[in-house]
Amino acid sequence: MYRFFRWILGCIFIYSGTTKLLAPKTFAVLIEAYGLVPDGLIMPVAMILPVMEVVAGAGLMVDIRGSLTVIAGLLVLFITILGYGILMGLDVDCGCFGPEDPEAEAFHGLRAALYRDMLMMAAVGFLYGWRRYCDVRPRTIRRLVNGRFAKINIMPTLKNEES
Repeated sequence: MYRFFRWILGCIFIYSGTTKLLAPKTFAVLIEAYGLVPDGLIMPVAMILPVMEVVAGAGLMVDIRGSLTVIAGLLVLFITILGYGILMGLDVDCGCFGPEDPEAEAFHGLRAALYRDMLMMAAVGFLYGWRRYCDVRPRTIRRLVNGRFAKINIMPTLKNEES
């Protein structure tokens, strides 16, 4: 179950971030519609958020330390923004899955997106619980890289050169 939820969340975040990176100007327009980001920061935010989603999603898939925390933070941010949009009565696209999102055509998908994000947050809670009660320790990037390169003998040992 632990691996299943990691992979599901990772794939969702990779897909979501990738679709936004493919159409950053469209995503910037969606960000602007909420009215929360100053004009000069809209395009940088439209680039940084999707990159964070992709990197955190990939990190979660291979169980890198910190990835789940980044995803939890992004979900808190998204839930807060969606809640703000609902509270203010905004008739905007949630911007969750880029321009190809079916909610983009409906324009009343903020509640559905909020419920979806809350469900993903429940999965994050499950993963944190699993880690705590099953004593699962995510990998560090150093351990992952060292483990991969330890299998490759880049430099021959002195004994191999003498023979």
